[in-house]
Amino acid sequence: MPPAFVHRITKYDPADRDRHGHYVGDDDTDSDHGPVEAAYLAAIAAFAEACGIDRLEIREPGVSGAVHLGANPSVAGHGLSGLFPPDLTGFHDGAQVSLAVALELVRIMLRGEGAWCRLEAGTTFAVDVGWDLYVYVSSDRPCRDAVARTRELGLFPEPVAVSPHAADLQEPEVTQAADADFWARLRTMSASQGTLLLEENPVRNAARWHRVTEANLDAVRAGLTPRALLSVWPDLNPDVAAVLAALPADGSVEFVWEARDGTITHVLADSSDYQELAFLVADARAACALSLYVDERHPLACAALPDGDGVLRARW
Repeated sequence: MPPAFVHRITKYDPADRDRHGHYVGDDDTDSDHGPVEAAYLAAIAAFAEACGIDRLEIREPGVSGAVHLGANPSVAGHGLSGLFPPDLTGFHDGAQVSLAVALELVRIMLRGEGAWCRLEAGTTFAVDVGWDLYVYVSSDRPCRDAVARTRELGLFPEPVAVSPHAADLQEPEVTQAADADFWARLRTMSASQGTLLLEENPVRNAARWHRVTEANLDAVRAGLTPRALLSVWPDLNPDVAAVLAALPADGSVEFVWEARDGTITHVLADSSDYQELAFLVADARAACALSLYVDERHPLACAALPDGDGVLRARW
């Protein structure tokens, strides 16, 4: 069962809401990177203390969208620099973090720096950060002292029925587990088709790519991020010129290529980027272009990694 008590914490005075509950006051919707932001973090810490929580689990993590060729970069490292390594090791579904790290993740979300996740402690406690500095704290107890502390901090804790971001309100997109049958199928496919391209999504909007063969399948599998989403595609095409020539005149694609050093990279590109893209991949030894349209994007197989006990807990 989800936590029974939910509070919406904001800096917006309820007196400045219309009859539909929409805020109509003058406060801006950006973090001040200062005392108001600190008040949010202190309020969440007060609720966590009231629930006896000092560690939280990262759920459904994501980062800002894939890099579009020619676009200005977002905040470096999606705001996670200093908390996690550049490859985001440790930032994945199910990872346990201290309350201090969890509060830094909330800070990143309040600032809209690119990373997002739910933070949960079983059925005892949860934190969801929405748009415009709306924070939802769910608990299995009333936390009256924390409510009072939040008011002292100048914020407004309002009881609500449920967080609009609650996991129970979300329909899973992927329910197949990457279990023994999945890996047996993949081994059979690689035996008959040769090399395959495995897309590993450790978090939403981030991908790692692996060229998989019968010989390296076990090694690739051992290095995957816990609870990652896996999509299997046909192998990269060594005729990179042909892949470039076949790019659609309209729309965008995800272009994936392997450099001479074996690293595999991807960018989003549209027709206005094709000349720059051709220059970028001039030395590539293989490539492919994947449609970004859902009805045209058909991997050979798709599944999510279960936990060690075989249970699929990732919410994709």
